This record gives sequence, structure tokens and C-alpha cells, in this order.
Amino acid sequence: MHDNQHDVQELTTDQATVYEIAAALAVDDRPATVDAVAEMADMPRELVQECLDTLAEAGWLVPREGSYALGRHDWGLEY
Repeated sequence: MHDNQHDVQELTTDQATVYEIAAALAVDDRPATVDAVAEMADMPRELVQECLDTLAEAGWLVPREGSYALGRHDWGLEY
């Protein structure tokens, strides 16, 4: 997960869920905070934080003042 080309198949189910929620929040111009993602995913905060940190480390997300934004990607979002 550390190269410039992201492969969604390398994500765990939890990571993919967290990423999809972060992307949906971004489309609505809402911050992807741990609390917002945990509530939408119905997942424990600790697991969400772990997934967000892993996704940020790999470049999928970028930490931004208490929330996360989408990292570089080469595809569009349609919601």
C-alpha cells in the first residue's frame, strides 16, 4: 500500500469501509473525524482511528486538524 498507485484490493474490509465513509463525507464537504466515521460505520472508535492512521500512512488520507481529507487519487467520485 506504499506506492503511488493505490489498489483497493490491498485494503482490509474495515479500512475500505472507513475510506468509503471518508470519501462520502468529503463529497458533502464534511470533515472525516473519528467520531463521524465511527458513527456512520457503527464501528468502535479505536478501530476507526487505527484504520484512519493506516490509510493516512499509506497516502490514502491526509490528516487535517482533527480530521482526515482524501489523499491523492486518480479517479472521480460519484455519489
